[in-house]
Amino acid sequence: MPLSPNLQARAIQLLLGGMISRVHKDLRFTDIPKRTESLRVETSAGPVPCTVYRPTAATADTPAPVYINFHGGGFIVGRPEQDDHICRYIAATAGCVVINVDYAVAPQRRYPVPVTQAYDVAAWVAETGPANNWDGSRLAVGGHSAGANLTAAVCRMARDRGTFSPRLQILDSAPLDQVADPATKHSPLAKPLLSPRFMRVFTDAYVPDPATRALPLVSPALADDLAGLPPALVITAEYDRLRDEGDAYAKALDAAGVQVTHRVFEGVDHYFTHTGPVPVGKEAIELMAATLRTALAA
Repeated sequence: MPLSPNLQARAIQLLLGGMISRVHKDLRFTDIPKRTESLRVETSAGPVPCTVYRPTAATADTPAPVYINFHGGGFIVGRPEQDDHICRYIAATAGCVVINVDYAVAPQRRYPVPVTQAYDVAAWVAETGPANNWDGSRLAVGGHSAGANLTAAVCRMARDRGTFSPRLQILDSAPLDQVADPATKHSPLAKPLLSPRFMRVFTDAYVPDPATRALPLVSPALADDLAGLPPALVITAEYDRLRDEGDAYAKALDAAGVQVTHRVFEGVDHYFTHTGPVPVGKEAIELMAATLRTALAA
């Protein structure tokens, strides 16, 4: 008897949980010190633990801008520490506070819980700058894979509610179309990192109702009202099954009048900002930091 979707998702949680937090030893930026603190943000979908990374050059009288990071994991793996290297690098080189968000994951907490938590955390960060010594008016959001999907959703909600205005959204290897069969998402590689089987498990766990998968907060690429969204840095990987939808979303944002920087990194697959090849992974992380530095400048 085949495993139920919930049991499949939990099996993959166990299988990938340890693997996904492993970062290539030469991408860990061990020379960059860690200045972190923990906080807990109360949201309408429950409390969310976060790790705050402070820039080494921060001063009490000049609050730094802030970048909110949403980790990947197919919406089912909750390992924010997988992005520790990116958070430390950005805090050190972009001169901003970085908040790494430990949002809830499926199948225990399905859509819309992760989206609600991600948005509520971002709104809280925007509102509470003076009390926390960061500048909530200079805010950006971003993430990898599932976290990039949440980033797109947060930006849409912020635009529609008029609550805060991110200066930049970073979408790194984002799943943006949860309706299309993963088997139709092609890669030049014989065995790319993302298999259709795993991708189906991710989607079934996160949004079990097929009718929900076309919603703009689930499948941003299917939305037709992209005008007014924040400027975007869209990163795609040549061999990633998700490349085509990321490329298409970058073009759609541009056509809607959104300022877009789109970079396709050649010769790499999904998750390359964590597993390498190291030179390309570093180049992508440096691009994130440089784009953030410019976008968040006073």
